[in-house]
Amino acid sequence: MRIITRYLLKEITVNVLLITLALIAMFSFFDLMQELENLGKGNYGLSKVALFVLLSAPGHIYEVMPVAVLVGCMMTLGQFARYSELIVLRVSGISLLNLVFLLLKIGLIFTLLTFFVGELITPLSEKMAQRMRLKATDSVIVQDFMSGLWVKDGNNFVNVEEVLVDTTLLNVHIYEFDQKFHLRTTSHAKSGQFDKDQWHLKEVTQTHFDKDTNRVVQLENATWRSLIRPELLNVLLVLPEKMSAWNLYSYIQHLSINKQKTTRYEMALWAKIIYPLACLVMVILALPFGFIQQRATGASTKIFMGIMLGVLYQILNRAFVHLGLLNDWSPLFSAIMPTMLFLLAGLTMLYQVDRR
Repeated sequence: MRIITRYLLKEITVNVLLITLALIAMFSFFDLMQELENLGKGNYGLSKVALFVLLSAPGHIYEVMPVAVLVGCMMTLGQFARYSELIVLRVSGISLLNLVFLLLKIGLIFTLLTFFVGELITPLSEKMAQRMRLKATDSVIVQDFMSGLWVKDGNNFVNVEEVLVDTTLLNVHIYEFDQKFHLRTTSHAKSGQFDKDQWHLKEVTQTHFDKDTNRVVQLENATWRSLIRPELLNVLLVLPEKMSAWNLYSYIQHLSINKQKTTRYEMALWAKIIYPLACLVMVILALPFGFIQQRATGASTKIFMGIMLGVLYQILNRAFVHLGLLNDWSPLFSAIMPTMLFLLAGLTMLYQVDRR
């Protein structure tokens, strides 16, 4: 059994890596074409375009890994079927259930790899890529509205006109309210930088609203303790789907404390947990194709069928996210349903193959 496991692992790994490289090359080409439109802005030269494309590659690896596992397994099992190796395995006493467990062991390796890339490498590389591009093009991170970025911080509301790449805040407006939401103080700072668990503001103008009088205070420097942290501002750099699970959890906690809607980020968090498990589902889905069409199709057809199924899986993932947001579905339900549907399809096909 160990010899068979090693043989399957070797063949599947080679095919999965080949498919992954092909898909990454395609997506990187599309990234390159898109980034060439920004070529020449500021210091954004060809070398930095190439670096941006390279740093974006881990994110694509995370996205395409389940598809690559599906196509790679279908190719491998198709080759086994063509040379009757699957029949020999069955005749030698290896049941369909044994094959399923063998493939699940191999799929677990890719599941762990996907989780590692998505949790540790992609958030870091994506952040570096976005920072490098923004710095080279002399851009700011965000200006969601004409007035800039708005954040709720406890009973206070904070408006930041510009957030620089190093999370320096420019033109910060802080509106402090009491428990009854009566305006107590407004503060305006030219800039703010985070250091030692607090923000250091420069050129601050404070207006205090007392019962009968208002008074204005000018400060050269001031400190501001807030729930807002630079890591929360990093959310503005990276899409929720490419953030780490820990950063998503921290941001969800921040939104919950401030009584803001968290559904979008909860869906992304559950997707981070469930998406790597799709590799296990894909090996189950691929196995029946080794028996259903043993000699009728070639490798190119297997690749095409696998890619189409992978595209369908990605479409279902996106569709359930948007439907979940529109209909206020449970984040767990929206994240898990595409994977469960593919698992059900794979188990149904395996049952039909076993009955034959």
